[in-house]
Amino acid sequence: MTIAALIATIPSPSSGSIHLGPLRLNAYGLMIAIGVIVAVRIAGRRAERIGIGNTEDISAIAMWAVPAGVLGGRAYHVLTDYQRFQGHWFDVIKVWQGGLGIWGGVTAGVAVGWWCAKRRGLDAWWIISCAAPAIAIAQAIGRWGNWFNQELFGRPTTLPWALKVSSSVAEKAGYAAGTTFHPTFLYESIGCVVLAWVLIRIERRLRPARGQLFAWYVAGYTVLRFGVEGLRIDSAHHVGGLRLNQWVAVGVFAVAVLFLAIDRLRSRKASAASTVNTHE
Repeated sequence: MTIAALIATIPSPSSGSIHLGPLRLNAYGLMIAIGVIVAVRIAGRRAERIGIGNTEDISAIAMWAVPAGVLGGRAYHVLTDYQRFQGHWFDVIKVWQGGLGIWGGVTAGVAVGWWCAKRRGLDAWWIISCAAPAIAIAQAIGRWGNWFNQELFGRPTTLPWALKVSSSVAEKAGYAAGTTFHPTFLYESIGCVVLAWVLIRIERRLRPARGQLFAWYVAGYTVLRFGVEGLRIDSAHHVGGLRLNQWVAVGVFAVAVLFLAIDRLRSRKASAASTVNTHE
């Protein structure tokens, strides 16, 4: 028997729930919760190391930023895929069934987190810099919720690490029972872990100014998301041959790169002015 035959495929869970004794936990929500807890811990340690806050500060900010991120993510998903909810508007609140748009989640979460940091007298730019790698790790963990829900997988493939879903899920996607697919949740999860590592390396080597590391995170994640979106087969709006989220990724990437370029130019001018004043 070959190695490929031994590996076969990545099986999908038979249920979207995890049972701990008498407790029945929704796996999608649990993965998000675990991601948040880990992210708060990472960001808190980073804030303490830099000297701009502590874990208590980050926890207090997360108490507001995380719910805002969930609401923002859900709002983005509903607005960009509203056809699914027509006639079933009660389904809008069923977040546990999946359906959080990362763009809305990050935008709302960061905006509220920024506000909370300011309210606590903290430097908001440094706070989001501390949070950048932590957000990537939270996403890496949260993506496993899609595995439990058997959703957002990619095109059919026979690769050894292909994802096997239930017959009903495969048929609903328009494919024969037994078809295996690209595990895009796994690609994005691994990619986010790599992104977090790259951000740490950038921080140590380049020592970016306050706020810049978050822009690096945005630029890196949009590249990753553009590629993953190109593999996905779930329904989505298409414009010019690309999925809507791919166009959003292109636009957000451009904004992040422009921010980095402008901030770098501004830093050079400030450094030059400081040198002139010193000589005078």
